[in-house]
Amino acid sequence: MPLDAERAPLYEALARRAGNNPAAFHVPGHKQRAEWTAAVGDASRRFAELLPLDVTELPDTDDLHHPEGVIAEAEALAADCFGAEETRFLVGGSTAGNLAMILAVCRPGELLLVQRNVHKSVIHGLMLSGARTVFLPPAIDPGSGLAIAPSADTVREALRRHPDAKGLLLANPNYYGMSVELAPIVRESHAMGIPVLVDEAHGPHFGRHSAFPESALQAGADIVVQSAHKMLSAMTMGAYLHMQGDRVSRASIRQYLRMIQSSSPSYPILASLDLARRELHARKEEAFAEALRTAGEIRAVLADSAYGIVPAGPHVRIDPLKLTLFDASGTLDGFRLQAELEKHGCSAEMADDRYVVLALGTGSRPEDGRRLLAALEKIAVKYELRDPQPNLIFRALPAYPEEIPEPVVLSRGAETEDSEPVPLEEAEGRVSAEWIIPYPPGIPALYPGETITPAIIRELHQWRKQGARIQGAEDGTLGTVRVARS
Repeated sequence: MPLDAERAPLYEALARRAGNNPAAFHVPGHKQRAEWTAAVGDASRRFAELLPLDVTELPDTDDLHHPEGVIAEAEALAADCFGAEETRFLVGGSTAGNLAMILAVCRPGELLLVQRNVHKSVIHGLMLSGARTVFLPPAIDPGSGLAIAPSADTVREALRRHPDAKGLLLANPNYYGMSVELAPIVRESHAMGIPVLVDEAHGPHFGRHSAFPESALQAGADIVVQSAHKMLSAMTMGAYLHMQGDRVSRASIRQYLRMIQSSSPSYPILASLDLARRELHARKEEAFAEALRTAGEIRAVLADSAYGIVPAGPHVRIDPLKLTLFDASGTLDGFRLQAELEKHGCSAEMADDRYVVLALGTGSRPEDGRRLLAALEKIAVKYELRDPQPNLIFRALPAYPEEIPEPVVLSRGAETEDSEPVPLEEAEGRVSAEWIIPYPPGIPALYPGETITPAIIRELHQWRKQGARIQGAEDGTLGTVRVARS
């Protein structure tokens, strides 16, 4: 049967079942009814229309881990939409996909080349796999100081040194919407028979509109993971894993997804993945019209203001749906600007010590942009923001080593048994025994087994000074760090 892009087969099956109102003698226990007490306010009303879709594996709802019916059809439609040979739905976010692709490619002791500035889920996958890892230093965009994917020269040198690598894992775009051209890197890796895995969590819309960069699939990557909830219309935790070519065993990918993902997946999340795909399939570029219009209006107004927006740099493209904003007068850091926006009812995606990241998506509308611009104008008046400093150059954030290091193995166990806390100022040269992860963006500034350099200490001082939220560290204030005993 030919695929019908206008359909959302999984959602349609759930809607039919809800309409039939069957007597439910299966899990979940709420039986598709919202019967919560008045003590929780209007919760029952809010969930009343969603719970009828929250079912389990039934004859007409299929099985995520062995799809033969409507889920299989929905995944086939997604593959057709995104240009993959096979697509799998994820209900554990891109995290589930990142874990599965690493485990499928690397056995314990085998080598994987990995971009250093990756999400913590990639690091967790490396820990679970027992793989040896060579962390590739990222390139630094000269204008913004932000880390992007490693340069082609860095990847080329890593491939030369490690022809036995089982894969190359890249993250593109970065959290700030900056992307590089992947096709030349993919060609070099494939020439050596090495598959390319891409965490494209923030680029599920890439390749779907002429205004967007090329997608990793279009660049030839073998396995690509995308968070459909980030810029598309899927519910939170909804993601896609795309496969093409035969360099990675698809059977292994499927097996690890069965191990990693819940045996009781959320059907509302699955249905939202089906609907998000249908929106792109049916509306095509029109699906992004309002979001692009909104982003364009924001950029146009801010071009003549006290605020700056990070532009594209050499060999870097900017996702038009990500606005990396800063106070060009140097008065407000990113954290303070984010806090001020929150006071005016505008919630940003993230902030660091310099920037605020604003993420638009298929649900964005011009009225959102107008609220943002009104808030920024009030903030500018309050703090008398004026006299932008032209051609601001910012330091790299965070500080990464410039050389390709030797392979490391990241332990799965707790690193505290043979370790001790020391004041941050006294940690230079010691080996870290804990994670330090500013969140967001969730990219480790320090991982267990990494030597603590002066640059890292300066970086952690900056995070501490700005009051950033830190995950992984025993001392969330970063007054001390846990290190291996000498």
